[in-house]
Amino acid sequence: MTAADVDGLRIAVVNWRDPWHPAAGGAERYAWELARRLAARGARVRYVTCRAPGQRRRDRVDGVEFVRLGGRFTVYPLVLLWTLAHRRSFDAVVDCQNGIPFFTPWALRRRVPVFCVIHHVHDGQFGLYFPAWLAWLGRLLEGPVTRWTYRRHAVVAVSPSTMRAVRERLGWTGSTYIVPNGSSVPDVAAPGGGEDLVCVTRLVPHKRVDRLLDLAARLADRRPGTRLHIVGDGPEAAALAADIDRRGLGGTVIAHGYVPEDVKNALVAGARLHLSTSQGEGWGLSVIEAAVLGVPTVAFDVDGLRDAVRDGETGWLTRSGDDLADIVERALKELDDPARRGEIAAACRAWAGEFDWARSAERMAVLLAAAVRTGSAASGGDGAHVVHVYGDEHPRVVEGPARDELLADPGGLRGAPRVATPGERLLGRPE
Repeated sequence: MTAADVDGLRIAVVNWRDPWHPAAGGAERYAWELARRLAARGARVRYVTCRAPGQRRRDRVDGVEFVRLGGRFTVYPLVLLWTLAHRRSFDAVVDCQNGIPFFTPWALRRRVPVFCVIHHVHDGQFGLYFPAWLAWLGRLLEGPVTRWTYRRHAVVAVSPSTMRAVRERLGWTGSTYIVPNGSSVPDVAAPGGGEDLVCVTRLVPHKRVDRLLDLAARLADRRPGTRLHIVGDGPEAAALAADIDRRGLGGTVIAHGYVPEDVKNALVAGARLHLSTSQGEGWGLSVIEAAVLGVPTVAFDVDGLRDAVRDGETGWLTRSGDDLADIVERALKELDDPARRGEIAAACRAWAGEFDWARSAERMAVLLAAAVRTGSAASGGDGAHVVHVYGDEHPRVVEGPARDELLADPGGLRGAPRVATPGERLLGRPE
């Protein structure tokens, strides 16, 4: 068996929703992209999730078996019961946390390795969606209960700032690895270099889309004719539409709601600048998808987004004390220069090109295969190393049980391993 050989392994991917759920977002894209690529490598993958109205309870897509159980909250106990009934049917589990994980170790055999995927820490967001008592329960489950449940397993974070938040805000002291989001090149015409702005987001409280209306009102005076396109749907859609109407911004702000993927890509490709007002992300998939098209982003300097945006190169970060409109106007002035705009667009595409779903799936496959071989997702030490294995043309970055296996047999290595830098750990390759 090679380092990333998952052929024949029985893997469960447990996620709150599937990619066809009406409220699906970046977490669903991540779980699905990994699941279908693991299945293509020969693994038997079951994607266990909740069931939206009209969805089938059982399905099969691209070699992945779907098991849909319960609704928004009932999915959690039902998944536990289902996992308990099938506890001998899995060699490894990818347990995705969307606020709280599924606590699958409670129902699995002790030697089944579990990777708890955390996109971002939700502690500060529970209060935006739930009453005080339920927000307190959410923080309890996300923090102390998760620490205890997964203490013999491992956390997979999607970015360095998420990893840092898991340790600092959730108090996690166990093994932590990075498997980032990927990106793909959409089939759209070359960017038109228009004057418009665009924001691709779910319309939920922590995305703080209301801040865009203040920005649009200011730009309407300073840069007449500039329009702001807001692409996405969610529970805040009606309030957003009402605010646009109340403030007389109907000719400046266009709320598109949900649109097909090709329409979304065309709107982004034709924009001068992409915006994100979120108070925190795990990574910022919309940022990278805009960068693929050569479109930079203005975002806040918060978890996830500070990793996805390379400040001054592929976008601009708004820090504490900064005014969002000031940063956007500064960015637009830079982009008014065709040479500078071309330089930034090239940097955006190069940065986005570092992230590929196939490489992300490869990294998860390496972790899963090694965990099954060793019987544990946990590692003997934190961090990642750059190693050069005999028979491999290039050095590689390894972490977790895969790293432990290689370091236990130094005779198979060409030269001494070294600790990987944070950038190498994110990219998964030596710099």
